Amino acid sequence: MLLKLILKNALRHKLRTGLTLTGIVVAILAFGLLHTIVRAWYAGADATSSSRLVTRNAISLVFPMPLSYQPKLRAISGVAGVSYANWFGGVYITEKNFFPQFAVQADTYFKLYPEFLVDDAQMKDFLHDRKGALVGRKIAEMYGWKVGDVVPLRGTIWPGNWEFVIRGIYHGADQKTDQSQFFFHWDYLNETAKKNYPRRANTVGVYILALQDPARAAEISTAIDATFKNSLAETLTETEKAFQLSFVAMTETILTAVQAVSYVVILIIMAVMANTMAMTVRERLAEYATLKALGFSAGFVTRLIFGESVAIALIGAAIGIALTFPIAQAFGNAMGTLFPIFYVAQETVVMQVGAALIVGLVAAVAPSWRAATVNIVKGLRSVG
Repeated sequence: MLLKLILKNALRHKLRTGLTLTGIVVAILAFGLLHTIVRAWYAGADATSSSRLVTRNAISLVFPMPLSYQPKLRAISGVAGVSYANWFGGVYITEKNFFPQFAVQADTYFKLYPEFLVDDAQMKDFLHDRKGALVGRKIAEMYGWKVGDVVPLRGTIWPGNWEFVIRGIYHGADQKTDQSQFFFHWDYLNETAKKNYPRRANTVGVYILALQDPARAAEISTAIDATFKNSLAETLTETEKAFQLSFVAMTETILTAVQAVSYVVILIIMAVMANTMAMTVRERLAEYATLKALGFSAGFVTRLIFGESVAIALIGAAIGIALTFPIAQAFGNAMGTLFPIFYVAQETVVMQVGAALIVGLVAAVAPSWRAATVNIVKGLRSVG
């Protein structure tokens, strides 16, 4: 009986209920989308491995390190493997077509990243082609690339016109894996640097190290940096997650503002919902007084109001959550490689449901108190 009354009451004023539902749907949708955007900024850090370290120049990431550091790094106790990479920063047709490009030591780099899944035959072709490239599934689909295509890049950091042949397309082990990167041979870059930019030859942007025991990450990082202390290129070694978070920190203020906006949206819809329930209770005050006169308890009246408020909030949340997935997918596709990992996480859905419950419960507090404590005589005299 209580459930029937709740549903009938919720639908008695269809226009008001419809407008309130619309507001909740928009608020829950916006809340989920904004949190998905914030999560996407941290996706790179969330996808890192605790068994990898990154070593860079202590001054700045733009300053290189000598290639000669590799055997010294490999000799440090606790290091299981070492590879290296250089940021390339080329332009594909126009500057709008941005995607990460790295020149890597191909025969060691991908052994450190088992989350990059590549067909064995394609990997073999890539390793044997000096101009070969390995690209992520996402950018391959975005630009319509397929194995065998020639991709021209205009160098910015490394000037010139470069051509690469796609020899493989990698997939991610799970949805957290970045599938928007472009890899090619560091040897190819270095050969050209020796001819055109000899001072920049035989240098490395970052070293990636695999650890035998992730629990020793801090100890090994200290040992690495001590090894190269007082050298011409001192190092800074940190976990892969800390390295990724250093980029996120540059936009932390923006992320904080986005999160604040998402909570403001919920507060606004909470005020709208509270106003709706207040109007509802004022109109039905005589009905609630009648229920109490017939012997129904104040608790029954309270449950009736709370039930209606929560029901409206949850119905709106269900619609908002259902819309979040296709809209998030469309938004992620529109953003291209700006958000290489963009999906609605389970935690976001839980937060949306929680926000809707809070809105429904808080909005009903004051109206239910008024209805539960109304004097029967005064209530029967009231006119909605």
